Amino acid sequence: MRVCFLLVFTLCGTSVGAQWLNYPAPGIARLRDGTPNLSAPTPRGANGKPDLDGIWFVDETPLGTFGERPAALRVEIKPEDVVLTPEGQDRQRHGGNSRVSSPCLPLSLPGLSTAQPMKIVSSKNVVVILYEVMTLYRQIFMDGRPLPKEPNPAWMGYSVGKWDADTLVVDTTGFNDQDSILPGRRPHSDALHIIERFRRRDFGHLSIQFTIDDPKIYAKPWTVVANLHVTPDTELLEYICNENEKDVSHMQTSGR
Repeated sequence: MRVCFLLVFTLCGTSVGAQWLNYPAPGIARLRDGTPNLSAPTPRGANGKPDLDGIWFVDETPLGTFGERPAALRVEIKPEDVVLTPEGQDRQRHGGNSRVSSPCLPLSLPGLSTAQPMKIVSSKNVVVILYEVMTLYRQIFMDGRPLPKEPNPAWMGYSVGKWDADTLVVDTTGFNDQDSILPGRRPHSDALHIIERFRRRDFGHLSIQFTIDDPKIYAKPWTVVANLHVTPDTELLEYICNENEKDVSHMQTSGR
């Protein structure tokens, strides 16, 4: 999709450089040819913990069906570990969750972290993740607050984080049940609980392990791993889902 964006911008005569898509980032370890050294040591923040900041792309992302693109996710899901409860089987038979096909609603975790580039920006008390797709964001609070006991159900849920040695552990609850877990369009309920483990093993590589726990839908928790690489010298692009939207006028509604 980014390739399509760049092609459109080029045809329209817009300067790519003006959008900071090829602007050399300062402070980056580089090879002799000027490319970033992805094998350089993991950068660290003032607290001594790995600095997760950067723009990240999922590894091995081929062109394909929307929502099924991340190959790195497909190969690391163990089908035998995804065991549905009777309620989960019923939802799966009826096509997962009801609104997954709507083009302008948010993707779920972990699909959101891999469908498009994301940018991590961290500070002392919060880690913010900016997603290019649909211009979404998440806040991961690092100030020791507990998860809300009666949250207003949300697409992105509510996230708190803490460090376990060099791994950032993020605990997220409070989801609505309006989307599906990608890849695979797997259903979930409002009881969904996701634990993410972020690990930056060197300058250029980040792994995120997602543990999916939803006792209404799955007989046991299951895990999926996303592997990503950093991409300096670029920036996120604006993504407006409703711009030039053509579907709504063709959809039939009741009560008119």
